[in-house]
Amino acid sequence: MDFRNLSIKDFTYYLQPEKIAQFPLEKRDESKLLVYKNSEITDSYFKYINDFIPENSYLVLNDTKVILARLHFKKETGAKIEIFCLEPAGMDYQIEFQKKGNSVWRCYVGNVGKWKKGKLKKEFQFENKIYTLYAEIKELLGDSFIIEFNWEPPEITFSDVLDAIGLVPLPPYIKREAEKNDESKYQTIYAEHEGSVAAPTAGLHFTNEVLEKLKLNKIDLLKLTLSVGAGTFKPVKEDYIINHKMHTESVFVSKELIEYIMNNTNKELIAVGTTSLRTLESLYWFGLELFHSDDYPDNHLMVHQWQPYENKFPVITLQESLSAIIKFMNEKNMNYLTGETCIIIIPGYEFKVVNGLITNFHLPSSTLLLLIAAFIGKDWRKIYDYALENNYRFLSYGDSSLLFK
Repeated sequence: MDFRNLSIKDFTYYLQPEKIAQFPLEKRDESKLLVYKNSEITDSYFKYINDFIPENSYLVLNDTKVILARLHFKKETGAKIEIFCLEPAGMDYQIEFQKKGNSVWRCYVGNVGKWKKGKLKKEFQFENKIYTLYAEIKELLGDSFIIEFNWEPPEITFSDVLDAIGLVPLPPYIKREAEKNDESKYQTIYAEHEGSVAAPTAGLHFTNEVLEKLKLNKIDLLKLTLSVGAGTFKPVKEDYIINHKMHTESVFVSKELIEYIMNNTNKELIAVGTTSLRTLESLYWFGLELFHSDDYPDNHLMVHQWQPYENKFPVITLQESLSAIIKFMNEKNMNYLTGETCIIIIPGYEFKVVNGLITNFHLPSSTLLLLIAAFIGKDWRKIYDYALENNYRFLSYGDSSLLFK
C-alpha cells in the first residue's frame, strides 16, 4: 500500500460516548482483556494475561512518569487561565525539573484571549512556606506558546512547584475534573522518569501480582522511556495521512536493553503500549542509518516521520542494526541512548522489532488506530466491532488487548 494514498476515512469507526471510560476501575487488573492471535479472539481479564504470554518471550514497558502538568491562574479581573505544560523549551526534562527560580516551557493556554499581556501571578504553599509563581508569554508557536515561569523565593525546584499546585493532565475525552485519586490511578505502578503529559495507558492495568506471575513464568520485564506528549490525542484532520504532521517525543533507552534485544532475537518481544512499540521500532531505523554512515552528525537518536517509507539504505537484519548502535555507543562512551522520534506507523509499515502488543482501545481517525491496523491488518475492524458489541471500555481508563502480528 502506498502511504501517499492512505485515506483516514478508511480508519474510523463510531465510538459511542458511553463506551469511553470516565473513571478507572478500583483494581487495575480487573479490566477485561481481549486476546487476538491467529485471527481468533478470546475474552479474558488482565489478571490472567500470563496465561496468554508465550514462554519464549519478554515484555518491554515504558517507565515514563506523568507530571502534574496543568496549572490554574486567576486574574484580578476574575478571568481563569489554564496553562498546560507540554515540554521544556530546551527538551531536557530532567534539567528543567531541577531548575530553581526559573523554567521555560512550551505550553497550551486555555482562555488565552483574556491574557493579552503581562504576568500571571499565583501564591501557593509548599512545605509550610508561602511562594509566589509568575507566568509570562514569551513567544507564540503555532497553537502553543513559550511560557517563562519564575517563582519567589527561588529555593525550590520546578518539580516542587508542579507537585504543589499542578493538576493531573487527564485526556480531553474524560469529561470531568481531575480528582485526588487520579494522581495515582493515571500512573503506572512502575513509573520512574518524569516527563509525560499523558500516561502510557497500556501499563495502567499492571499490578504487582501480575508482574510477579509473569516473573514466575520466566518472562523477563525490561524498560525504556518515551515521554508521551499531548500530541498522542491529536486526531488526524487531513483527508490523507501524507499531509498529517506527526508530533515528536523524547526517548531514553539503556545500552543494557539494546544488548538484550540484540542477543535474544530468537525470543518474542511484546511491547507494552504503542509508546514502547514506537521507540523499539525507531531503534531499528536509527541503527540502519548508523550501519551505512561513517560519520553520523549527532550523538543522539533522531527518527523522522517518513524515514521507514523513504529509506535510502539497503535493509539489514535487526541484529546488524542493534550492533551498529552498540558500536556507536561504545565509541561515544554512552550507557544511555537519548533522542527524539516522530515515526508514524501506518498500514504498509514492515515491523522489524516487535512481535506482540499490549494496548488499550484507541480513538477513531487517530495515528494510534493506524498503528493497530498496521500491526494486525484488516482485522483491526473485527476486533473493534467485537469490543464495542461486548461492552469493552475504551480509551485511557478503559480495557486492554493483547495482539499478536
